[in-house]
Amino acid sequence: MNGVMALRMRARIILFCVVAFACGPAEAHLNATGMGPVYDGLLHFMSSPEDLAAALALALLAGLRGAAYGRRAMFTLPAAWLLGSFCGLSAAAASAGMLASSLWLVLLGGLVVVDAKLSLRSMTALAALLGLVHGYLNGTGMGFSVVAMVAALGLAAAVFVLVVLVAALVVQLRAQWARIAVRVGGSWIAASGLLMLGWSMRGV
Repeated sequence: MNGVMALRMRARIILFCVVAFACGPAEAHLNATGMGPVYDGLLHFMSSPEDLAAALALALLAGLRGAAYGRRAMFTLPAAWLLGSFCGLSAAAASAGMLASSLWLVLLGGLVVVDAKLSLRSMTALAALLGLVHGYLNGTGMGFSVVAMVAALGLAAAVFVLVVLVAALVVQLRAQWARIAVRVGGSWIAASGLLMLGWSMRGV
């Protein structure tokens, strides 16, 4: 009986060693597995705090104003972002990108803090301008190619999803403390913009 148990144990050890040494390389991030440019664009947006925070701030502001503002922002911002990206594809990399991004964070974060009563037309213009500027900055230096255009589509899709989720969440908030919490979030975004602004001007 002991001989059978020992034989089974050896078989398990051999099987374990075969499986362990026969495994392929592990990939910690999906962008190394060849998922394509759509994923590259999405990942670029999610890993760029200056883009993510700006879109988040606009979504918070639109959500505070109501459902009509949220719907307008969720279509205007991604479309303008995509258009700006296409316009910037053939341009050289912009040197003032951090400065522009930090100013946007201060502006949008400040508008959220004061719960600015913007008109629907003003919100639309703000979303369009934000999308064009950040999209252009994202597109610069990529080079005009089909791959870059598909990556820009993935980036715009990520912007759309973020604005939809955040604006929808904020629109349904009715409690005063919840709306104050949103405004506190805006203050953090504005503070981040001020830090970025100081960092971008350190060599001036």
